[in-house]
Amino acid sequence: MLSQASNIKTHTTQTVIQDMNPPQHVVIIGAGIIGAASAIQALDAGLRVTLVEPDPPGDPQASSYGNAGWLSSHSILPPAAPGVWKKVPGWLADPLGPLSVRWKYLPRAFPWLVRYLAAAWTYPQVERTAHALRTLLADAPALHEALAQRAGVGHLIERKGLLHAFLSREHFRQDAKAWEIRRREGVVWQELEADAVRALEPDLDPSYTFGVLVPDTGRCRDPGRYVAALSQFALSRGAVMARTRATGFRIEQGKLRAVLTENGEIPCDKAVIAIGAHAKELARLAGDDIPLETERGYHAVIQSASVGPRVSTMFADHKIVVNSMNQGLRVAGQVEIAATDDTPNWRRAEILRDHLLALYPGLPRDFSADQIEIWMGCRPSMPDGLPCIGVASGSPDIMHAYGHGHVGLVGSVRTGRLVAQLLAGTPPEIPLSPFSPQRFA
Repeated sequence: MLSQASNIKTHTTQTVIQDMNPPQHVVIIGAGIIGAASAIQALDAGLRVTLVEPDPPGDPQASSYGNAGWLSSHSILPPAAPGVWKKVPGWLADPLGPLSVRWKYLPRAFPWLVRYLAAAWTYPQVERTAHALRTLLADAPALHEALAQRAGVGHLIERKGLLHAFLSREHFRQDAKAWEIRRREGVVWQELEADAVRALEPDLDPSYTFGVLVPDTGRCRDPGRYVAALSQFALSRGAVMARTRATGFRIEQGKLRAVLTENGEIPCDKAVIAIGAHAKELARLAGDDIPLETERGYHAVIQSASVGPRVSTMFADHKIVVNSMNQGLRVAGQVEIAATDDTPNWRRAEILRDHLLALYPGLPRDFSADQIEIWMGCRPSMPDGLPCIGVASGSPDIMHAYGHGHVGLVGSVRTGRLVAQLLAGTPPEIPLSPFSPQRFA
């Protein structure tokens, strides 16, 4: 009897100790693809989570909504390359080229553009960036597949490979240095001659006579729906959604006490900045001056398209991706440097539509206006092509997780794992020094 009483007493004491140490509370600012993935991983780590997001996750206002849908674990090269500076004058002169800058925004964007070019001035610099990004993106399709299945939307992720279409083998050779860097980082691909390209893609313009198929890749059939499902999954597991906008932090002697919002304070132990293109001011309030810029991208979708790619395809000559999605046949790409609140240049989306019609000649030309959707969103981009993932200077309780540029969707799941590891105080699964928010200090 004494033994049983002792056991009961010990159990009661343990229960009291557990009650006195509730899970730490983390506020994740932003419910886009990075925020949603971070929330799920933080819940897995035993943390209490509040998501701060004024808009419905996955709706058209979010950059993830208009994503090309590529889960490209081989997208490891920075946007710039050695010698690309020679093309800048032409780009600036062409408001509808693959990269353009609104003239009135140029004075503000100029320091970022200089860093953008300098970060890829030599191939050793490009190789260092590629190595860092490969650690972030490796196995991404499998990570997405597993997370989507947990959230009940496994059908949105497909792993059928991705195709790069070239006009000729000679055009591929012009990009040989980039592919050699990928090869050294473990990327494997198959080279397809004209007959094989035609067998794989019978609807493609026959002037494309060479292809590179990267098998260890995948795609998302509806990025907006995917983000919404991940957010809903986090809420179903106990996360709370605060429909408001974060405005700052209450930090006392380096310790985070609360996240400030338009509707008051949210007391918390930790916070994550994951609001993409809008992260710069919060980063400054957290102690870090981040050279974050907005790369505006466009897409056009033809609904109920009867022809198109069997495998999601990138066209190197146009810098665009074509992907068959649940909404229809989507073409996405281009980069426009402009203020986040500037009016869209819808002519850019119309050019994407025209590219799509030329690339797949079997598409009808008599679409009605309600069969075509056009969209513009803002990529959060760093000049060196690497996101910011790490602890803030102003408080070790605040984490940066943004700036992924063109690899936000593909890199989101591992970023969420890294965020959860930082929050829990466990060693990160990859080296984080290349992604340090302080690397520009």
